[in-house]
Parts: sequence; structure tokens; C-alpha cells
Amino acid sequence: MSETAMTEAAMSQAAMSEAPVSEAPVSQAAAGEAGRVIAVAEVPVDRRRGGELRVLLGPKTVGSTSGFMGVATLRPGERIGEHYHPYSEEFLYVTRGEITVDLDDQPISLSPGEGLFIPRHTRHRLRNAGTEPAEAVFHLGPLAPRPELGHVDTESAPVAAAPAETST
Repeated sequence: MSETAMTEAAMSQAAMSEAPVSEAPVSQAAAGEAGRVIAVAEVPVDRRRGGELRVLLGPKTVGSTSGFMGVATLRPGERIGEHYHPYSEEFLYVTRGEITVDLDDQPISLSPGEGLFIPRHTRHRLRNAGTEPAEAVFHLGPLAPRPELGHVDTESAPVAAAPAETST
């Protein structure tokens, strides 16, 4: 780097360090928490749309600003109701079991180790038609301007299956 470039870089860095700093306290989650590890057991389960959805990394847990990532778990016969995302693309990666994704009414079967890209405005539903539990990691981005705008349901939420009873 030339001497002039080094001087300009040093002046720029000095100017940035003298920039006014907000005196209002900022929560770590609001500022973004680099390196924070979130375990599945730490986040609440959302069953409103079927299955078990858990957002591990998102605005509320780590202060992310570009998207969020979580895990969807489906017992045999369960589904996540059809919906679409007007602002976000969705990336889905199956880690366990078999999942069928109805993508604009076209069924696509996914096995462990396979991923699927779901473009914005594309209706989709996740189903577990198998006999074993299924799990997928999902990521959506970018974020909608407000959380309530990010997800549009196109069918009623499925009725949650009752836990299996055992007879004695």
C-alpha cells in the first residue's frame, strides 16, 4: 500500500472512531450477536401452521437483519399448511426422514441430504407421508418490512394430531 493510501486509510479510521456514538443502550440481540450459539431446546415451538417450527437464528434470538433460520419437525402424517412469502426466498434442507413439498401444487419429494429453493410468492406446503419423523432446516431472506407481512396463509391450519395413546 502506498504511503498516501496508508495516510488516507488512517485518517478515515480516525474519523470513524470520532463519530458520535448513541448514548441509548442497545440490547445485544438488537445489535446482532456474532458467535452466539442457540440450541433447539432454547427456543419455543410454534405449532400454529402445523408441525413443530422453531426459529433458532433470527431477529429475536440473535438480532439478525437479513433473514432467519430454523428447524421444522413433522411427525408421520403431519403437514405445515400451504402458504407463501411475499418478501422472502426460502431454502429448505432435509436432515431426517422424507418430506414432500407441494410447490404450487406440484409434489416434490425430498430425502435427507437434499435441498430445495422456494422463490418468493410460490405457494408451498410441507408433508410427511412417511412412517418416521422428518426434520428440515429452513432459511428465509430477506426479511419482510414487518413480521406480520412475511407469511401469507392460503389454507386453514391443519388440526394437530393427538399424541398416540398406549393401552395397558
